[in-house]
Amino acid sequence: MSTELHRPIPIREGSGDSLSPAQVETLQRGVAKIVAIGEQVGVSTDQMIEMLRSGLTVRDLLEYLAARSGDVA
Repeated sequence: MSTELHRPIPIREGSGDSLSPAQVETLQRGVAKIVAIGEQVGVSTDQMIEMLRSGLTVRDLLEYLAARSGDVA
């Protein structure tokens, strides 16, 4: 695991607030699960990042992956 993952993660850019180590761990587990689901339905991590950068919300991404999972079954 990279030492970068142990640095405080700002909640908002320019904010003095940061996530606690427990919150960072929870966030990392959640992201890992989303990545795994994406792989199962044929959506790469890079594709998901691009979708989010294009304005898709995390909720929208999860709904998209759920819809894709129905196509894969």
